[in-house]
Amino acid sequence: MLGVDPGTAITGYGAVRMTADNEMRLLACGVIRTAPSDPMHQRLLELYTDLTNLIREFKPHAMAVEKLFFGRNVTTAISVGQARGIILLTGAQAGLSIAEYTPAEIKQALTGYGNADKQQMQHMTAHLLGLDDIPRPDDAADGVAIALCHLQQARYQALLAE
Repeated sequence: MLGVDPGTAITGYGAVRMTADNEMRLLACGVIRTAPSDPMHQRLLELYTDLTNLIREFKPHAMAVEKLFFGRNVTTAISVGQARGIILLTGAQAGLSIAEYTPAEIKQALTGYGNADKQQMQHMTAHLLGLDDIPRPDDAADGVAIALCHLQQARYQALLAE
């Protein structure tokens, strides 16, 4: 499972797998950074290339992506939307199952509270994975949280199907 927190300057990711005994294990997390001085088409190409390489490396069966949260800065929302488009396209080209979650859905899945703050989210992310430290940087922790959200949802759906 690959969780992705979209951005044009920084895209966070977390690769997490479910073990045979239903425990979640962190494989890797990190960020894809692009230079703000580069033209947008180059930044999007870099995001595509780096994400394609991550998919090849970790061979996830699915990708979960945070839905766009529209703030007051329209320019930022448009660039994040462009990054999301590249991320969704990359996952689709790789044949991945793709799920999208709002920030509130991610918070609800991990903490049981849709308005949890960043610190609560980070501590629960570390707890669910049995980590001593919170994944860093924050964007990587968000990518991991998105992956965990999807795994929690998949587990819930499997229980409902039984």
